[in-house]
Amino acid sequence: MSINTKDKEARKEKKWMVGSDIGGTFTDLTMLDKDQGTVLTGKILTTPDDPSRAIFEGLEKMAEQYGISLADVDAFIHGTTLVANTLIERKGVKTGLLTTEGYRDVIEIGNEMRFDIFDLFLKKAEPLVPRYLRREVRERMDSYGQVLLPFQEDDVREAARHFIEAGVTSVAIAFFNSYRNPLHEQQAAKILHEIMPDITISLSSDVAPEIREFERFSTTIANAYVKPLVRNYISKLERGLSGYGGKEGEASVNIVLSNGGLTDAESAAEYPIRLIESGPAAGVIAAAFHGQMAGESNIIAFDMGGTTAKMCLVRDGSPTRVYEFEASRLQRFKKGSGIPLRIPVVEMIEIGAGGGSIAHLDNMGMLKIGPESAGSEPGPACYGRGGQDPVVTDADLVLGYLDPGYFLGGEMNLQLDAARKAIEEKIAIPLGIGVIEAAAGIHEIVNNNMVSAARIHIAEKGTDPRKFSLVATGGAGPVHAYGIARLLGLKRMICPPATGVASAAGMLVAPPMVELGRSYVSTLEDMDWSYLRSIFSEMRDKALDGLLKVGVRENEVQYRLQAEMRYAGQGYEIAITFPEDTLTGERADLLQQSFVEAYESAFGHCPQGVPLEVISLRLRAEAPVQVTNLHFNRYEPDPEKALKGKRKVYFPELKDFTEVHVYDRYRLSPGTVLEGPAVIEERESTVIAGPSTQIRVDDHLNLLIDLH
Repeated sequence: MSINTKDKEARKEKKWMVGSDIGGTFTDLTMLDKDQGTVLTGKILTTPDDPSRAIFEGLEKMAEQYGISLADVDAFIHGTTLVANTLIERKGVKTGLLTTEGYRDVIEIGNEMRFDIFDLFLKKAEPLVPRYLRREVRERMDSYGQVLLPFQEDDVREAARHFIEAGVTSVAIAFFNSYRNPLHEQQAAKILHEIMPDITISLSSDVAPEIREFERFSTTIANAYVKPLVRNYISKLERGLSGYGGKEGEASVNIVLSNGGLTDAESAAEYPIRLIESGPAAGVIAAAFHGQMAGESNIIAFDMGGTTAKMCLVRDGSPTRVYEFEASRLQRFKKGSGIPLRIPVVEMIEIGAGGGSIAHLDNMGMLKIGPESAGSEPGPACYGRGGQDPVVTDADLVLGYLDPGYFLGGEMNLQLDAARKAIEEKIAIPLGIGVIEAAAGIHEIVNNNMVSAARIHIAEKGTDPRKFSLVATGGAGPVHAYGIARLLGLKRMICPPATGVASAAGMLVAPPMVELGRSYVSTLEDMDWSYLRSIFSEMRDKALDGLLKVGVRENEVQYRLQAEMRYAGQGYEIAITFPEDTLTGERADLLQQSFVEAYESAFGHCPQGVPLEVISLRLRAEAPVQVTNLHFNRYEPDPEKALKGKRKVYFPELKDFTEVHVYDRYRLSPGTVLEGPAVIEERESTVIAGPSTQIRVDDHLNLLIDLH
């Protein structure tokens, strides 16, 4: 779309906020005009050798296209897959562990659970720190934080010498019961810094001050494992943005966390493990935002990109958040096969493959999709960049869902013949079927895999998927959303504008947020209310300090207190809202009542005569989002030009191709009603609406697709 000279002149005095998300295949970019609320979008292939290069190349391209001076960018919000990829590929720095004597092998013993009880040759995830780099220190705190065994400085000095000889560049310090009293960890860190001034250090009492040594140690080690890399990466971003924000280079750099909140670059570099799901979390925030704009507060956020597909339940406009996550699983869908982390995170489940996931035949000759992905290099066969394996995108092209001449708005031509050849040689001929049948099989297997995982997850949450609407985001999300919604029995799916860059758009509306947790194990009867108040006070101060760094005013901050509680003797706890009225200790009955109601709701009954225990305390500090609407620049409604033409598209329920109308999404005006089947194209994605659907464009340019 051409940009006229008048528009370019008008933009020269603007101030812009940039949102960027680096995915496995594409890097997505959005630029928000902070005065008008207009959003410009961009999409460029990810540069795996240097992920930041795609960001700057994409921004320079957008600046040239739209006549923008990058010196007018005064805020930069970023999400990255660096942490996740580093853990998956095991490409972090050489890391050492300093721990209490007798706890050297905690990360290897784990919780003694087998994630597959029928696998006689089961292999667990290898620890990030090999045994020879785990050193012990004679010290011991009891569960009340009292010193049982004095701290031995010589053990730390000896460990430091060992680390230097081994070439360790980052150290995790995780002592027993340090969540109750961090003194010994702090003393060890001071000594290490004196001997190894260039070392990076992560303290478990700082990263994850909670009970359960395996999870706390694992989280701290993972943080240490990626910390130098993320610190260098963020520094490189800041240097690259040094010319932004005017002559002084004052563009602020903020990062989206795995809980969907916003933090400053300094905090992100200190606690990089909290960024592991930053991009996908931003996608959920975008889905929730657009769902609210469309009048839907209960949605299934479905995000399908080039590498994976993920799903999250959003109730009452807020995504589900939890405080545990598992990274780098050996088996993608089996809990316990990865690295456990104790971090606040938007609860997403990986439900399938992405557009770049490779289709192949297993040893039994069964058609399988993923988990391997073609990524951006060499990419799908249809990209013409050297890829020889058929992927989901190749199948979607063969089935008519994608226009080979309008991928990325025509900037990238897809090669239909290459896609057909890859599917024919690797799938169709070995199975003795036609190319179309093989492509349809790839598409349907991907959809059914995702639906199966979604049904299980939603059932575990005690709800019915038919009570929700599906909001599809990601480049491949709207292509597969109709099939997902049909199989789940949903009545409505929603495709936001610029859905192919939704994660980058979500960063523009991510709320400034800090979530902190700290364990304090006590029965209600023995609760030290003064100590409990001091914990919440410390967390408030730390959270406020973090929010002030991203420009939040103190009077804007809202706090939410939670307690994780259980009946004494139980192994796990449930989270409840902590009534502030109980902080004085005079109304402990309110806390008990709140827990009983939550427990009864979850399990249907409550034990009688069993004491209640508080295990951990949590605090969420959040400020309102300043952006209340997003206006995407490419939309110039013109009903007379909306119909682009027709093409044949394959629908599984018809088991054949049918000719459908193809619409230019940028020309559809609010209030437009279309009857399916139809294809609606935009630069970053394509929306497929099957037979027996009705499509309506709302006032916010969302496509509301009702399934009959």
